[in-house]
Amino acid sequence: MKIHLIDGTYELFRAHFGAPPKKSLSGQEVGATLGLVRSLLMLLQTEGVTHVAVAFDHVIESFRNKMYAGYKSSEGVDPIILNQFEIAEKAVSALGVPVWSMVKFEADDAIATAVTKFKKEKSVEQIIICSVDKDLTQMVDGKKVVCWDRRREITLDEKGVVEKFGVKPESIPDYLALVGDSADGYPGIKGWGAASTSAVLAKYKHIESIPKDPKKLPFSLGRATTLSENLQQNYKDALLFRELSTLRLDVPLKESLNDLEWQGARSSLKKVCADLREERIVERVKRWRRSTKSSKQN
Repeated sequence: MKIHLIDGTYELFRAHFGAPPKKSLSGQEVGATLGLVRSLLMLLQTEGVTHVAVAFDHVIESFRNKMYAGYKSSEGVDPIILNQFEIAEKAVSALGVPVWSMVKFEADDAIATAVTKFKKEKSVEQIIICSVDKDLTQMVDGKKVVCWDRRREITLDEKGVVEKFGVKPESIPDYLALVGDSADGYPGIKGWGAASTSAVLAKYKHIESIPKDPKKLPFSLGRATTLSENLQQNYKDALLFRELSTLRLDVPLKESLNDLEWQGARSSLKKVCADLREERIVERVKRWRRSTKSSKQN
């Protein structure tokens, strides 16, 4: 079997910028939620898709905001999309899919924890992480765990990660720490661009293994000296940024592998779609769940 782990936050944002606006019965803008539901239903009804879970950043902030003041937050995010997280989670749950709603942790942490939890199961052939988030490429493992960009139909296995970033998945947190990640709000280390970082980490793998002697770096002495000095002067920041980019593997997920198996949409989807004023979605559902057991939340 294959497991599809979906970055619901990314999918909701993607739908927000691609789906037409729509008002619910209460007058709330729900266009992004509807776009997400349509997209997810299409995936669920695709042959070979059997085990699925969706992770959301219920609030944008997480424990990382306490570690670094500049880390990404909800400030500046369009309220129209922020106000849809709760209804989106409710709609996905009504589709019969486990929802991991993160408050302390981030959606990426939930996905990373799930990868670690399920990839050693004998019945699991492959885990497909449905996200374009660079952080999640650290979880790629050969062809067993891959990242899939559903919009562009691009799949990154371990070879693909190396081709794109110049480093193996295990070095992605170090890579992001040095290069920086504008999406997450930390700047990286001055002078350390993508090319120089991948050249160094391809050989030394991790920040603490990078030699202080600039002569051992694969650049001209002048450039190597500048890079070395910048790193040493900002060494604590580099380690902090790496900690920010390293995904947690200890999110308390309660679901078993069996819980991830899609049994069909719940009857509650009919009311959800009525509230969203989009009952045509119900007509597209080909499979309905017999059990009315409520979904588990985190």
